[in-house]
Amino acid sequence: MPLRHANVRAAADLAAAWGNFTMSMLSYVARALLGAALALSALAFAAPASASDVTFVMRNGHPNALRVELYSQDRDHVWPGEGQDYYLDDGETKEMSLACEEGERICYGAWIDGDENTYWGVGPNNQQDCEGCCYTCEGGKTEQINLVP
Repeated sequence: MPLRHANVRAAADLAAAWGNFTMSMLSYVARALLGAALALSALAFAAPASASDVTFVMRNGHPNALRVELYSQDRDHVWPGEGQDYYLDDGETKEMSLACEEGERICYGAWIDGDENTYWGVGPNNQQDCEGCCYTCEGGKTEQINLVP
């Protein structure tokens, strides 16, 4: 085989090898991109908890000031949180807006300032049973909740 044909043959073999390598590498990159795309689409279609807002409207009809906390019954969360509570002076009506998860069940607990034994709803620290003191997070406002003796 003349030298010129040998060089052409070697070049053809090199091109074929490079083509196989390139196709293999492209196949790997395509599989990696496809995997990443599938992972991202799975995240996009996962059903995250959707946020909503609800406003509790409460009126203190007791002659003493009251403290109020709102407790999620579906997760470990309290509003306003961080060791704080809402304060309602006697005769005061207050709107307490909070961000919650759509469909979350929230109950109020209220008690006389300085007397945790006199309470409404689930009481201080969400420790009591109650009827009619829980609401579902669906947006909007509750009807006015009258806390009377």
